[in-house]
Amino acid sequence: MLKINNLEINIESNVDFLQPVKGATFEITKGEILGLVGESGCGKSLTALSILKLNQHPIKTVGGSIEFNKKNLLDYSISEMRKIRGKEISMIFQNPRESLNPVFKILDQLINIHQTHMKSSAEEAYNKSIEMLQSVNIPDPKKRILSYPHELSGGMCQRVMIAMALLCEPKLLIADEPTTALDVTVQAEVVDLILSLVKSRNMSCLFITHDLGLVSQICDRVAVMYQGKIVEVGSIQEVFLKPKHAYTSHLLNSILTFENK
Repeated sequence: MLKINNLEINIESNVDFLQPVKGATFEITKGEILGLVGESGCGKSLTALSILKLNQHPIKTVGGSIEFNKKNLLDYSISEMRKIRGKEISMIFQNPRESLNPVFKILDQLINIHQTHMKSSAEEAYNKSIEMLQSVNIPDPKKRILSYPHELSGGMCQRVMIAMALLCEPKLLIADEPTTALDVTVQAEVVDLILSLVKSRNMSCLFITHDLGLVSQICDRVAVMYQGKIVEVGSIQEVFLKPKHAYTSHLLNSILTFENK
């Protein structure tokens, strides 16, 4: 499905040089949920954005490969990537309010995505949009679809983003800290929603988080990222019970310390 091999990402400027991702390697198989964990700034989000070639100057992918269905996405042109984004691979971002266009109604944004990728009629796109809003448990979808993003709560906006990400039935979903900007009361609901939709559609999912406890509940395997490198990959049982890297042990001990307080 997805195989990242020796990925290298640089941040270049006239006064400094940084390499936030240093030879990252991992893969996701069909129907699998892989958790990508690590502290803030370790390169998780940059890695995710590089899959869809969304990193912008001065951030640049300088080495390695990102194979999706055995084709290297780093070789794709901008126009070729537009056909991939939203249809083959979709992404749920950390802050839904920043991801939705504030000047367009939810209706316009959903229909535009479906018509662009699926070449559907306006009626077909509308019906599919309503169906997706229902699937993410948005009440009265025919009314809500006429709303602007600022008229919805943060949790409701994230549900819209999930519906948007799954609208064209992608094969791979990237969820980048999807509950970070939400109230604690709705975080569990959103996670459960993503999990049920991914499983019911037999999709693959890259779930990015700093919450190892959450990973243990929803993921099949976990990849641990530290200072731009993948230092450990394995099943939940392998990594949690017999960690091989000191940083993984540190993360697990942090959870135990917090829970025992």
